[in-house]
Amino acid sequence: MLAYRVRDLTKVYKDGQVVANDRLSFDIEAGEIFGLLGPNGAGKTTLVRQMMGLVKPSSGLIELFGIPLAGGNIDMIPWYVSYTPQRLGAVADLTAYEGLCVTGRLRGMDREDAAKQAAGLVDEFRLGYLGKRPIGKMSGGEQRLVAMGMALMASRPVMILDEPTNDLDPSYRKQAWERLKEINHARKTTIILVTHNVVEAEKVLQRVGIINQGKIQALGTVGSLKARIDQRVRVDVRLKSGSEGYADLAFLRDLGDVEARFLSDREVLLLVPRPQVQQVTDKVISAVDMSYLDDLRIITPTLEDVYLQLGGGERLEHEGTC
Repeated sequence: MLAYRVRDLTKVYKDGQVVANDRLSFDIEAGEIFGLLGPNGAGKTTLVRQMMGLVKPSSGLIELFGIPLAGGNIDMIPWYVSYTPQRLGAVADLTAYEGLCVTGRLRGMDREDAAKQAAGLVDEFRLGYLGKRPIGKMSGGEQRLVAMGMALMASRPVMILDEPTNDLDPSYRKQAWERLKEINHARKTTIILVTHNVVEAEKVLQRVGIINQGKIQALGTVGSLKARIDQRVRVDVRLKSGSEGYADLAFLRDLGDVEARFLSDREVLLLVPRPQVQQVTDKVISAVDMSYLDDLRIITPTLEDVYLQLGGGERLEHEGTC
């Protein structure tokens, strides 16, 4: 069964001048953890807002469990989907506990059940120390924890989380990912993660859609997407700050089957056919004064590499860099 079915979805703003989503087509299976990845401004949030009925598509079709989301059918969405956006402006004046209670009540829980679950989530995410502090006065990481709790209030078949681990410290990030895996396994909840962070997300995602410039650039399981690029190995070269050896790496642009991406004034990412890895690394070492070389790494394909090769865009951000 499909949780979401999207066909030829297009959203155009500003009298046709800005195409936020361009004929997107994909399916999300019920019970899977699906990642929608891409850089800021790629069209991810616009897509999700249409999937939640908050923005009307310019054209195309969205189905939720086989029912087209149009007209009066949009009213069904809150009963099937819990959605937590990046910003919690609607509950900014409430405490964490109050925000959780209100979310539960809006999702049909009675007062007693909402209060009980809210109290449990305050304990689980260690939010009690915040006391009466309004959500709007909390740090970014604290707001992310409240948002995670809000997503868990009242069980729904689908959860959509927009940048769920931004600003969280490593221990909370680990807790969040483990909790999501637990919910998916125990309840068969469909979880849709919208993110531009990939290092931690790669550990939980089952399928991925990579979006850039409003279009789906790649779609499939993490394993199948990695297999598409597995014939090349990533070699990262980093020079020391202020190094004069950067110019010595210009020859990397002319190595035929080797793709060189100059990420900064001292970082180069190489995508090298497996048989040529030794040859290329030897050339780098011989071309650069070793006193200038800060790091040289040979890395098997990651989800970030999938994005770089199949998405054709800028480097995705890593967890923990915010």
